[in-house]
Amino acid sequence: MEGIITAWGRILRGYTPSLSIEITRECPLRCPGCYAYGDDHLGGDVTLRQVTDYKGQELVDRVLAIVDEEKPIHVSIVGGEPLVRYRELQQLLPKLAARGIYSQLVTSAVRPIPAEFASIPRLQIVVSIDGLQPEHDLRRTPATYDRILKHIVGHQITVHCTVTRQQVQREGYLEEFLRFWSANQHTRQIWVSLFTPQIGEIAEEILLPADRERVIAALMTLRHRYHKLQMPEGLIKKYARPPQSPEECVFAQTTSCISADLERRITPCQFGGTPDCSQCGCIASAGLAAVASHRLPGGLRVGAIFEGSLKVGRMVRGRREPLAINQPSPAA
Repeated sequence: MEGIITAWGRILRGYTPSLSIEITRECPLRCPGCYAYGDDHLGGDVTLRQVTDYKGQELVDRVLAIVDEEKPIHVSIVGGEPLVRYRELQQLLPKLAARGIYSQLVTSAVRPIPAEFASIPRLQIVVSIDGLQPEHDLRRTPATYDRILKHIVGHQITVHCTVTRQQVQREGYLEEFLRFWSANQHTRQIWVSLFTPQIGEIAEEILLPADRERVIAALMTLRHRYHKLQMPEGLIKKYARPPQSPEECVFAQTTSCISADLERRITPCQFGGTPDCSQCGCIASAGLAAVASHRLPGGLRVGAIFEGSLKVGRMVRGRREPLAINQPSPAA
């Protein structure tokens, strides 16, 4: 409830409570189905690999300037592969913590996670792991299981798996995945998303309706067997009824997403392009949809508070000076 009130206050003042920043365009991986490197992720005129990004102190200073102006409660550092900029992160993450901000580092763990990150308050390290070792290593080399298991030592990570159609072809696959990572002493919790396609996309990763139903049913059962699977019932149920548009998605409406040139806004949500909301499997979207469905004492739906507050906040935001991210990007 405290988090809802804090977010509500930020929205009324014209700020979005969450900020997601693609801190670099660089990534040594070439994962099939990666939305960040899709042709339309940034609107179609340029791709993530083509933008000019920042390094060193200039990157740190520019990110902090955006954070100070946007005033988020929560910041997600994504990529590319954020650990390509590990030296900058060694400066940036403690400074976010000193501002009282909750931060999330989303990584493939392709390189070692600096030991000092384990002691940074309010920092969550999320490692993307696409299935069991044979399938994961094929998709995400060089971020193989062997590297991940070595690089997470000394940390308490959140394992994040995006379920694809290839994984649901074998009975018991998801439970085997949960059993393996639940047994790892460095796993704090596990999250499961479903692959979200773009409108009109044809890909082997896309779940059929029957696949989605099976995954939802499995998660409803497995959450009782594996306590590290931190997915409440209300969240899992939202996978069966995702928002039908970005305008109906609480996550899309309360999160600002910025690309690696620290100028372009990624719209309509972190996926960019034209995501097929009817097939959305984003855990953040489902989680906030579950929160929005909650009713406060007296019967008022939390989502109704956000909807009204967003209208007020947009008017307030429109009266402010342009943000620093609207300034020209660096020369290529």
